[in-house]
Amino acid sequence: MQRIKKAAVLGSGVMGSGIAAHLANIGIPTLLLDIVPRELSEEDTAKGLTIESKEFRNRFSQSAIQKLLKQKPAPLASKKNLALIEAGNFEDDMSRLSEVDWVIEVVVENLAIKKQVLAKVDAVRKPGSIISSNTSGISIEAMSEDCSEDFKKHFLGTHFFNPPRYLKLLEVIPTQHTSHEVLTFMKKFGEDVLGKGVVLAKDTPNFIGNRIGTYGLLVTVREMLKGGYSVGEVDSITGPMIGRPSSATFRTLDVVGLDTFIHVANNVYDLVEGEEKEVFKVPEFMKEMADRKWLGSKSGQGFFLKQGKEILELDPATFEYGTRKKLTTVSTETVKQVKGLPNKLKALVYADDRAGNFLWSIISPVLAYSAELTGEISDNIVGIDQAMKWGFGWDLGPFEIWDAIGVSKSVVRMESEGISVPGWVKDLLDNGNDSFYKQDNGAVSFYHNGEYVQLDRNEKEIKLSALKEQGRIIKKNSGASLIDLGDGVACLEFHTKSNAIGMDITQMINFAVEEVSKNYKGLVIGNQAKNFCVGANLAMILMEAQDDNYFEIEMVVKGFQNAMMKIKYSDKPVVVAPYGMTLGGGSEICLPASSIVASSETYMGLVEVGVGLIPGGGGSKELYMKQLKQFPEGVQFDLQTLANRVFETVAMAKVSTSAQEAFENGFLNHNDRKVFNADHLIYEAKQRVLELYEAGYSAPVREKVPVVGETGYATLLLGAQAMYQSGYISEHDLTIAKKLAYVIAGGKVPFGTKVDEQYLLDIEREAFLSLITEMKSQARMQHMLVKGKPLRN
Repeated sequence: MQRIKKAAVLGSGVMGSGIAAHLANIGIPTLLLDIVPRELSEEDTAKGLTIESKEFRNRFSQSAIQKLLKQKPAPLASKKNLALIEAGNFEDDMSRLSEVDWVIEVVVENLAIKKQVLAKVDAVRKPGSIISSNTSGISIEAMSEDCSEDFKKHFLGTHFFNPPRYLKLLEVIPTQHTSHEVLTFMKKFGEDVLGKGVVLAKDTPNFIGNRIGTYGLLVTVREMLKGGYSVGEVDSITGPMIGRPSSATFRTLDVVGLDTFIHVANNVYDLVEGEEKEVFKVPEFMKEMADRKWLGSKSGQGFFLKQGKEILELDPATFEYGTRKKLTTVSTETVKQVKGLPNKLKALVYADDRAGNFLWSIISPVLAYSAELTGEISDNIVGIDQAMKWGFGWDLGPFEIWDAIGVSKSVVRMESEGISVPGWVKDLLDNGNDSFYKQDNGAVSFYHNGEYVQLDRNEKEIKLSALKEQGRIIKKNSGASLIDLGDGVACLEFHTKSNAIGMDITQMINFAVEEVSKNYKGLVIGNQAKNFCVGANLAMILMEAQDDNYFEIEMVVKGFQNAMMKIKYSDKPVVVAPYGMTLGGGSEICLPASSIVASSETYMGLVEVGVGLIPGGGGSKELYMKQLKQFPEGVQFDLQTLANRVFETVAMAKVSTSAQEAFENGFLNHNDRKVFNADHLIYEAKQRVLELYEAGYSAPVREKVPVVGETGYATLLLGAQAMYQSGYISEHDLTIAKKLAYVIAGGKVPFGTKVDEQYLLDIEREAFLSLITEMKSQARMQHMLVKGKPLRN
């Protein structure tokens, strides 16, 4: 049975080191190899190194490993993962490839060099080990044509998108020799272990994502020049307004690097003919930019140039920078009131103004081109849609966009404008259909070879929206729904704006715990919005505070505290499945659970000090108790050190940058799990519920909590006072810190006193309410709501 216990990455550039970091995040020890430098540098000589020194010979790979600590966004989920990456070089360490189960080649994009490297790999690899290339467009078949039979059987393309930790797409490209077992294994391994969205691509220039993405970008540049639009105008309407990333078109190019983009475009240009070749011809002004080294972010300027706080845009005609423009038309203004991306797209592409005409002119060719390439670059439309969503951050793929704007209406217009529409799309219409996808009772089908075929999903993908369509809602209100996941497990899904917690969610938590206690094996608390939960409904709290409705606020806070205790002392397991932003009240929902199953990309923290408050739902108490539980009965530990740590975590509003860091910060412990594929999160949380239930789960016994009391409170205050006197925190920060210290210390009781949880909740609530009355805290709340960032007053 195929297993990957150890890997090697050949080539330590940004992509190679990024892949090595991703493997290390998963826990796979990885050897990172690169060439030996040609000569000693001055620095090498100063260190007394010779050409035989390991430090000199491993310089490129070792330097790449160290750079991982400084890169942003961070390639490593924790700095500790660096220990899993070992540096080496092609001359001294090639024989060590016999130790690994997977070799990933990421050397320079040159076929001859790749063939040389792979020939050396073939000579030393162990039989049965998987070899892959991370090329962005060179023929996989051509690379391996001179290799052994066993090599060819185990060789394929694995095209990661940059940065590998964050971008979901992994294009897997088999050759005619790749064994079916290896292909099946890599797809499953990619999804279940690497956490990727795997798309099977054909061995064609630039595969799927870069073929469609580059075409769309060059069409956008062509139409910009033709219609006299500016760089800034294009970016203002090709981002979130049409379901694309906020970096839109030219900001994305600046991030990717113009040199990289030109290389990818030339990949296709060199290998295609006719009209398609013309589209992939890089415009002269972009070549001139490359000659001037105006490559984007890495060179300090590109399509945009930052001067002080102002961002200027390039005029491609004059090569001068000017004020960034924004395109505002009737359609761009009216679409703000339109709900749902499909409806927004329909309104925009058919609008007869400068924005509508431009969007139609860049979207319609991409739809026709995607249809033309279906079967050539991907077996079906699903692969193309997934590649664009997972690799380029589109909310809808080309065929989903086509469905949104109406296939029939758009085809009539395309043909009237001379755009060639493939015959199979016209056949779809002739057969009485007007969509590429159909949905029935939660099941999705797609049009393929003249009929609708049900979309296959990984068994670990549970779509809550599909379950709701199947009538699996047990109960719902404006804030949350309780859904039957099957096998005796229910799921509580939040669906307020940003999943902010209000009374509606609190009510549903109470109902869910009671319902599960009577009729189910356990409860998952999870959802599938952008973020798990950003905390309490701040606007509601501020409004009540400004109206002096402190009694109302106390009732809401007490109700939330009681709901958290219901979660904690439920007689059936409650498993919370956080991902993305899990802040403030979001963390407070996680901490009392029987177990947390977190996505690897979970950003967890008690951040209330940023809005002038402290946690009010039991967060400080639960974080403190969670860390207490890491010490087995009878083991001596320093209670003050533990209190200091919790105080610092909450007072500094520390947010984990990954689930692994949440373990290190004490938000997760040995009872919790992390999952690398966010699409599998609800499934894994459900499995955890069943595991706990089958193990005979019972409600935890209420225990009193040892606290540091009055002397501990004084110790905590010393640190806060020192920070205030050194100017690190403001006077109001000190006020908040004093309240927090009092809560974590357990008030003015003797050191080591064991207090009741309810006592801690009561003093926490009192502190929370007293801070809400402070004008400076209210100013912080107002600032966060208006500006979206903390105010340090």
